[in-house]
Amino acid sequence: MFDALSTRFSKTFGNLRSKGKLSTADIDSVIEEISSALLEADVAKEVVDLFTNRIQTQAMAILPTLQAGSNQAQSIFDVVNSELITILGTEARRIRFAKNPPTVIMLAGLQGAGKTTLAAKLAKYYKDQGNTPLLVAADLQRPNAVTQLQVLGQQIGVPVFAPELGNGDGEAVQVARDAIAFAHSKVHNMVIVDTAGRLGVDNELMDEAIAIRDEIKPHEILFVIDAMIGQSAIATARAFEQGVGFDGLVLTKLDGDARGGAALSITEIIKRPIMFVSTGEKIGDFDLFYPDRMASRILGLGDVATLAEQAKKALNPETSAKLEEKFARGDDFTLEDFLEQLEAMANMGSMGKLLSMLPGAASMKKQIENFDESEIVRTKAIVQSMTPQERRDIKVLNGTRRARIARGSGRAVSEVNALVDRFSAAQKAMKQMRSGSLPAGMPAGLGAGMGQIPSVKTPVVHKKKSKSGNPAKRAAEERG
Repeated sequence: MFDALSTRFSKTFGNLRSKGKLSTADIDSVIEEISSALLEADVAKEVVDLFTNRIQTQAMAILPTLQAGSNQAQSIFDVVNSELITILGTEARRIRFAKNPPTVIMLAGLQGAGKTTLAAKLAKYYKDQGNTPLLVAADLQRPNAVTQLQVLGQQIGVPVFAPELGNGDGEAVQVARDAIAFAHSKVHNMVIVDTAGRLGVDNELMDEAIAIRDEIKPHEILFVIDAMIGQSAIATARAFEQGVGFDGLVLTKLDGDARGGAALSITEIIKRPIMFVSTGEKIGDFDLFYPDRMASRILGLGDVATLAEQAKKALNPETSAKLEEKFARGDDFTLEDFLEQLEAMANMGSMGKLLSMLPGAASMKKQIENFDESEIVRTKAIVQSMTPQERRDIKVLNGTRRARIARGSGRAVSEVNALVDRFSAAQKAMKQMRSGSLPAGMPAGLGAGMGQIPSVKTPVVHKKKSKSGNPAKRAAEERG
């Protein structure tokens, strides 16, 4: 969503870094660029003015103190980063659990914002943490809303309280009231109530939301808002805040290609924190909101912290420990190990989204968008078509075996050969790096930093060159 804004910021600060010593005119130019970029991103003008005024005040204050030869552009960048975090909410806030369960969470928002799917994502998130959530189908207006929540609940293994079929019939306040009693009787420690929305803010919508709120007295009211609706997000949030009221915000559809101004405007204006974000249609496309990490993405620094967290969740601790032990013993990294890593990558979700968290991802937007997600599936198919012996020792992969693997995986023999060749090169590079020597083309100073002791010379041992498992290559080697 913030790709265009991130690209603008990166270009602006790239130009600033090239100047060395900064002047007042340089600061004014940066402020003008930032203001223009934010307005184009659909950020509310009052927020843009507030943001740029703060930056200008701080930047002008520190400019005389910047020493010659120091990275002056970085100092200005730090000011912008700090103020961007402030605009986004400064600190993350989480659900406040009730002292006496169940903790009741009520979702409010317009129709189409994604409340029902968000309810399931929230339930899955807290279920994975050991809680026992109950989903409540209190949206009795939208066609099939009850059915949708029941299907999602079944997918994630969370019970759904749905005594009414909905589709315009039933009493939502009664459903919400009975759900709380049901949660007490079945010892659920969390209740998530999905309420009805409308295409626009109206009295009927507010009256029902207020009635449900007064009946169940929720510990948290979350306002769910589509991050792609632009400036109207502010007016909608204000209407809900003045009507039913809410404690925090959830931004949905953050994976869209809209300009994203709502996310940068709403917290500063409404004075309510963004607590969660929905980044896709799948149940797992759900994240906690961290203002500092979002600021990092906008400024083109990526989100390595979230990437590391996702990797930690996806990787099996036992598998990681076993792999570390293998490296410590000096054992080879095999295709069996590689297959386990591929499966872990698949568990982390879309590779496009993972790549977008890397620093400088905005400048690689086209490459990321064109990334072939099915490549991992094809690679897994090839490795899974091998026998355990072939995965552990790729030297046994002669022409006959490769042809069989190609048939089993539905791929061409050339694709099998390419995978084996790339893996062989990677395996060789890992051996060299572990021993302290360097693969060809790597910087000369890197080996010492990875454990090599330059003063110790080891004798060169000429090993007998192994023959290639590829028949064509082996024939060429023999002719050589």
